[in-house]
Amino acid sequence: MALLQNLPALVVLERIPVPVLAVAEGGGILFANTAFAEMVGRSAEAVKNMQFAEVFHSLTGDESAVSVVRANADLVVELVHHDGSIVRARMSKSALLRGDDPVVLATFQDLTERLWADEL
Repeated sequence: MALLQNLPALVVLERIPVPVLAVAEGGGILFANTAFAEMVGRSAEAVKNMQFAEVFHSLTGDESAVSVVRANADLVVELVHHDGSIVRARMSKSALLRGDDPVVLATFQDLTERLWADEL
């Protein structure tokens, strides 16, 4: 138990084999683990240097990035891969549950291959 209590949150998030992304209200990417970066064909550092609108293909609007992510929780979203293709993934609800949190932290399940096969 002591080991778990002393592990920094960022270390835990990086080690989770599920794609994880944290987005700030203004649209900046605060955190992307290696699994998320690989899903969009980039390094984690490259993703962190991007803006929300550069990663999410069709989720832009006048609202804050946090509001847009919350509104699309549990839905299939389209992410932009480094090669320009679209990655379709189910985005979770934010792990940060308070309505006034200025950050969202979501996980993703890549559905691209499955959805592509279903369309055939």
